[in-house]
Amino acid sequence: MIKRYFKYLLLLQLFTLIIGCKANQPLANSSEKMNAENWVGSWACAPMLVEPNNMPPAPGLAENTLRQIIKVSIAGEHIRLRFSNVFSDQPTVLKKVSIANVLDAPAIDKNTQKNLSFNGNQEVTLHPGQEVFSDKLNFQLKQGQLLAITIYYGAASQKTTGHPGSRTTSYILSGDHLNNDVFSESVKTDHWYSIMGLDVAASKNTSNIVCLGNSITDGRGSGTNRQNRWTDILAARLAANKATQNIGVLNLGIGGNCVVKGGLGPTALDRFDRDVLSQAGAKWLVILEGINDIGGIKRPEDAPIKAQEIIGAYKIMIEKAHAKGIKVYGCTILPFQKSFYDAPFKQEARDAVNAWIRNSHFDAVIDFDKEMASETDSKTILSNMHDGDFLHPNELGYQRMGDAVDLNLFK
Repeated sequence: MIKRYFKYLLLLQLFTLIIGCKANQPLANSSEKMNAENWVGSWACAPMLVEPNNMPPAPGLAENTLRQIIKVSIAGEHIRLRFSNVFSDQPTVLKKVSIANVLDAPAIDKNTQKNLSFNGNQEVTLHPGQEVFSDKLNFQLKQGQLLAITIYYGAASQKTTGHPGSRTTSYILSGDHLNNDVFSESVKTDHWYSIMGLDVAASKNTSNIVCLGNSITDGRGSGTNRQNRWTDILAARLAANKATQNIGVLNLGIGGNCVVKGGLGPTALDRFDRDVLSQAGAKWLVILEGINDIGGIKRPEDAPIKAQEIIGAYKIMIEKAHAKGIKVYGCTILPFQKSFYDAPFKQEARDAVNAWIRNSHFDAVIDFDKEMASETDSKTILSNMHDGDFLHPNELGYQRMGDAVDLNLFK
């Protein structure tokens, strides 16, 4: 009886000791918890140094309020936003940031408005070269919805990080108007600033497609505020299909972008790690880049060299993406005869690059060249599918491109 009592006492002490040790273990901090979540990108844009002619109009950003509209691709109940100051040489202060559903831009549904926090604080300073994520926020984000992001700025860097090719109107008001639901008499500008991405906490079978490209992916020739780039068409088709409705689309196009050298913004190679590999939940990469490199060729003897440089860059990007478990789909370069880029030696360079793309070097090929070529002349874009310059698709052309992508590639 006594032995039994001491045995029981010993077991009780041991149990108490174990429980005490567990109770004294430090809890994972919020950032560790966030990293443990299955975050998946629902919207993104490619940041760059904003050129002088695309800077925010008066009254500017400093000490003023900016409301920006984005269209997300996949839904979620918990979200985080990503902000960027990577191309700035001075701090940019976000004093307060809120999100809300859009009623009729710039008007928002005040009942849905929620403020973001950053490590528990409403204000955050973006230092030069820095990106930050907001804290996890409970928000009923619907698939394919428009979302308003309203920022009340403090100081703002003179060198501004943003995305000029938004094809979406943003709105500026002087002073603090974070809680202004109507935003009437605001100054309009068709550019994005500071915002870089939105992720949702999602199930393990949720993922996204990163689309890396130039102005044809960025949507030049599509309708302002119509959200009808070819990537938008693809996102809507994925959402409407039961087998693919958990797949988002991230548009990382930059107008005027080059693969290897020159152009606008950092080249595809230079921005690859940030714009592609850092995207949460990326399972596929679609590359439609190269026309600006080819268009910039000055001498006929440089054409085969440039073609090989583009192909070499593709190889690097494929290898990097594969190392991260991302499948890579190559898109053929669209016809451009009769455009301001047209020249016989440039056509030869495009033919060489397209032949390489079609030769099974990618995990799959999306043949936009074949899809958009005229029936009478394969080197010229369809007559009713371009924006008047024989280079950029129009709204009808983007619809055709988005419809041409085989959804089975993502099943």
